[in-house]
Amino acid sequence: MSIDNPRQFLLDLYSSAISAVSAAKSLPQYLPKPVPGGRTIVIGAGKGAAAMAKAVEDHWQGDLTGLVVTRYEHGLPCKHIEVVEASHPVPDAAGRDAAERMLKMVQGLTEKDLVICLISGGGSALLALPSKNISLEQKQQINRKLLRSGASISEMNCVRKHLSDIKGGRLALACAPAKVVTLMISDIPGDDPGIIASGPTLPDPTTCEDALAILKKYQIDVPENVREHLESGEGETPKPGDSRFVRNESHIIATAQDALEAAADTARENGVTPYILSDCIEGEARDIALMHAAMARQVVQRGQPFQKPCVIISGGETTVTVKGNGRGGRNAEFLLSLAIALNDQPGIYAIACDTDGIDGSEDNAGALYAPDSISRAESRGIRPRKMLENNDGYGFFSALNDLIVTGPSRTNVNDFRAILII
Repeated sequence: MSIDNPRQFLLDLYSSAISAVSAAKSLPQYLPKPVPGGRTIVIGAGKGAAAMAKAVEDHWQGDLTGLVVTRYEHGLPCKHIEVVEASHPVPDAAGRDAAERMLKMVQGLTEKDLVICLISGGGSALLALPSKNISLEQKQQINRKLLRSGASISEMNCVRKHLSDIKGGRLALACAPAKVVTLMISDIPGDDPGIIASGPTLPDPTTCEDALAILKKYQIDVPENVREHLESGEGETPKPGDSRFVRNESHIIATAQDALEAAADTARENGVTPYILSDCIEGEARDIALMHAAMARQVVQRGQPFQKPCVIISGGETTVTVKGNGRGGRNAEFLLSLAIALNDQPGIYAIACDTDGIDGSEDNAGALYAPDSISRAESRGIRPRKMLENNDGYGFFSALNDLIVTGPSRTNVNDFRAILII
């Protein structure tokens, strides 16, 4: 068969993936029942928090109040749940103030009360409440260094938990003895609920010693008071087995796998066989691209391991160790590295986007690659390898008018990649 418009085909896969993991579609079935005679308070944080709050309001039978915090420009109007916007990926005072208000809101609850906690990716930066002996400015600096270090999301969140007064289960303890039901959209490879947004309502098996080892691994210098906070154990989190968590529940309502399967269904409907590699690929974006490029070439040249036409789909969360000063998130970096490796190999098209609609800190979700991307760039005097060295995938695809700009999706299950081979 033939695909008349490969770019539109790939955009349709991405759209299907996003729709499948929207709060409106995935949340209602997980809502708990109201508790007779008790209050219901909704709290939460993440890029999908406002959409999740709206989904709760649209389906809740009874009274409720609450507060959620989301990224700037990710808000939605709600009637009973206040939506606050704050900074991501580096926290700011708005996020800190929202976290303080959230802790006060859940004080004095009883066993009859119910807390519904809405958590999605990005919540770790948005729900920023540094430990009392650590300043917001220090937390911001450590966060910036972690983001540029190449550390995985689980490693970053381990450090964040132990420098916080709200993450790593502490928010749930503040709600006790009320029952806490946590509903999560997972942006974590492997879907470990304790890592999503640094697990504010879940016990934490990691330790201050683990956090120190991560800082040492990536050669991240921290102020003396931060080091003392970790070395003394003052930053230790509540652990699994703590009886204060026994009444609580947690449910992952949407995952990267859900998004990939929805995209695969759309591919089949269009007569193209999909192959899902994995929903939890991690590693340097440019290196992961080399593996994908090698597989795509093998399909074209050898008919292995798949026959064309086909589409190779994958998810997870790659990282970028920033060495240049260009613009570009991990999906643009992946796609630029892929373009260089494929070097205009005929019959291969690709898309790489973040499911939250924002690739890193830029205004694009990701970009598209076509078999003429390198030649078009070089005809404009653009040097692809130089752009990659400078971490400037955004600049490369912007020059080709191949950026994908969708605006915030208000959900987040991390990377979405699809390589079409025809």
